[in-house]
Amino acid sequence: MSGKGTPATVAASRAKVAFTLHPYEASGDGGASYGEEAADALGVGRDRVFKTLVAAVDGALTVGVVPVGASLDLKALAAAAGGKKAAMADPRDAERATGYVRGGISPLGQRRRLPTVVDASAADHPTVYVSAGRRGLQMELAPADLVRLTGAATAPIAAT
Repeated sequence: MSGKGTPATVAASRAKVAFTLHPYEASGDGGASYGEEAADALGVGRDRVFKTLVAAVDGALTVGVVPVGASLDLKALAAAAGGKKAAMADPRDAERATGYVRGGISPLGQRRRLPTVVDASAADHPTVYVSAGRRGLQMELAPADLVRLTGAATAPIAAT
């Protein structure tokens, strides 16, 4: 990787969190799920690779982190974030708030730290994979470190 890394890798390094980077060839066409593409390219179960989704909970941008093989349960996210109603955020708003492009949004190192909820299933694994801040690069780390670095709540927010 060139230069000093992505904001996500810089944030993890600064916090002295152990992580492993996993590059893969990203198609970049956006047709398929970026997360499922990453899981398949890396040969990792879709229950261990987590996608970062930005929603608006009662109008406030909030991050939901769920397995790539599942979808985000918006009602569960709203409840976990202490709100009443949630809807997916406009992708442009998500990109502006996080500083990342769609398909490469990491829960770590966001431009503006957004309230975050990580699906409770993350704790079922010794490590999980999340975007390292760009398409074609995943970061493997312990779920407890992910929760700590993002200041996240954990709750069952994935719908299969």
